Amino acid sequence: MGHTRTTPAGRRRAFREQLASGRLLRMPGALNPLSARLIQDAGFEAAYLSGAVLAADLGLPDIGLTTSTEVAARAQQTTRVTDLPVLIDADTGFGEPLNAARTVQLMEDAGLAGLHLEDQVNPKRCGHLDGKSVTSRTEMVRRLRAAVDARRDPDFLLMARTDARAVEGLAAAVDRAKAYVDAGADAIFPEALTGEAEYEAFRAAVDVPLLANLTEFGRTPLLDTRTLENLGYNIALYPVTLLRLAMGAVEDGLRTLAAEGTQESLLPRMQTRSRLYEHLGYADYAAFDSAVHDFTLPPGT
Repeated sequence: MGHTRTTPAGRRRAFREQLASGRLLRMPGALNPLSARLIQDAGFEAAYLSGAVLAADLGLPDIGLTTSTEVAARAQQTTRVTDLPVLIDADTGFGEPLNAARTVQLMEDAGLAGLHLEDQVNPKRCGHLDGKSVTSRTEMVRRLRAAVDARRDPDFLLMARTDARAVEGLAAAVDRAKAYVDAGADAIFPEALTGEAEYEAFRAAVDVPLLANLTEFGRTPLLDTRTLENLGYNIALYPVTLLRLAMGAVEDGLRTLAAEGTQESLLPRMQTRSRLYEHLGYADYAAFDSAVHDFTLPPGT
């Protein structure tokens, strides 16, 4: 059947164990629940839900226009269909520290393995654009402490993202990361680092799991997994890769359909009906339905 066989608590424990293993976790961003299942079937260790992807799916820019309940709803739809731990982008916590506290509990209820909160001002913007602003260190510490206090499952991972590198410089970003760990962050997401030397500086300074954001067309070089392993990073994040691939294919397909008046030439590029049905578990649903429909009571009962 098309749903997870694991529990949120089990996935959170597994995520913690993976981060403590010393191995690099490869974490593609899902663009919808079905793609999360494809990420699992392809052998990846965890999945991600990007705020930019969730906003784009609604036809919105990534500038803080989504709500915590919209994001939690998509999260629940995703965690229902995959056995992988799922990490979600919770932006700035969707408001003040009290909002961040409520966001943590919404995301716990949605079955996620963890979330990250960032130190941008609200409303935020994409981490690889110019013109970002960050909160004071004190304000972000308040945000994180509220999140820690609100957490009910101690295995639910609270990650702090700092956008300070592009605003205040590398040294300030490192100092912020240390303060965020002191405030209770379990892991750090240093956004928009510009090269291997900056990755090394963060690893040398911060003794918790670190995430490398390998988004395309941004400020960060697309380092390969061997390099990231050698640098001592714990997560290689590919947040928008699947959305960009999918949207590129959709645009190409629409141009072809408009120009040729038929989709015939596109067929070799499509996922087949049988492959889609395999991922959706049609056979499992049919077997389950037959077992229920064909059920009869034995004589004399």
